[in-house]
Amino acid sequence: MNQTNILNHIGNTPLIEISVLSPNPRVRIFAKLEGQNPSGSIKDRIAKRMILDAESEGLLSSGDTIIEASTGNTALALALVAKQRGYKLKSVVSTRTTPGMGELLLSHGVDVIWCEPKTGMKSAIDLAKQLAKENDWFTPCQFENRSNIRAHYESTGPEILETLPNVDTLIAGIGTGGTLMGVGGFLRAHNPAVKIIGVEPKMGEALQGLRNLDEGYIPPLLDLDFLDGRFLVDSKNAFECSRDILEKTGISAGISAGATLYCAQRLADRMSSGNIVAIFADGGWKYLMSSPWREAAASALSDPDEVAWW
Repeated sequence: MNQTNILNHIGNTPLIEISVLSPNPRVRIFAKLEGQNPSGSIKDRIAKRMILDAESEGLLSSGDTIIEASTGNTALALALVAKQRGYKLKSVVSTRTTPGMGELLLSHGVDVIWCEPKTGMKSAIDLAKQLAKENDWFTPCQFENRSNIRAHYESTGPEILETLPNVDTLIAGIGTGGTLMGVGGFLRAHNPAVKIIGVEPKMGEALQGLRNLDEGYIPPLLDLDFLDGRFLVDSKNAFECSRDILEKTGISAGISAGATLYCAQRLADRMSSGNIVAIFADGGWKYLMSSPWREAAASALSDPDEVAWW
């Protein structure tokens, strides 16, 4: 492996015990720190896999243009891969994305196409597909691309099991569904009893990278029957937990990490013992730029005990 190529440093992120945040001394909580990837999120894994697979299938040639719908992290990851592989990148981004994300994408050379979220994320996806067809651009479409699942089945899952052979529960945010299906599929292949829990924001609330399935768009990659449960988290609790992570462990993690931790804590209360792995999908630095959690915490309504399970 060429150690000087940045793409070869995607993955192999640390799995860190954060049981200081567990409410149950018999339940250990571990965090997979995906913010340690080169562009700062778990999306580096799928960006690399989707582009390399497209190349091997003859769908991309040097100098081509890639277009993708993204809330930010996937576009940043694709920008990294595109620069290394010789492609141009355009990203359709919702106007509801995290404050400051547009400027961050522009600084990475991404041509940002803003989209009003009339039908949520689906508006951006449909526009990206339309523009790709009209201009003969390539769109990986992370929400439908099986390489997304493959990336996690072949890397994230094995990394977790190598560090922690006994995983009882996996918790990850519901975004494209790739993490839950890929990591969950790998862990289940080794232990069918592993519980797979998806985390999503409450209806009408915005948490970067996560989506509420009841708002109308279910990613084609996500098999709801594969999940053992869905856990709803409001923005206030997610933001408070992201601050707790930093204050009590020194780890700077994103807002969705706060949501997965909140879920892990509530689940730990209900378990007699065991090991929980929570996916911390990105780092907190991009949110510190605009301090969005303070704005959301000031306006969000919450009931700490208001949780939906199925």
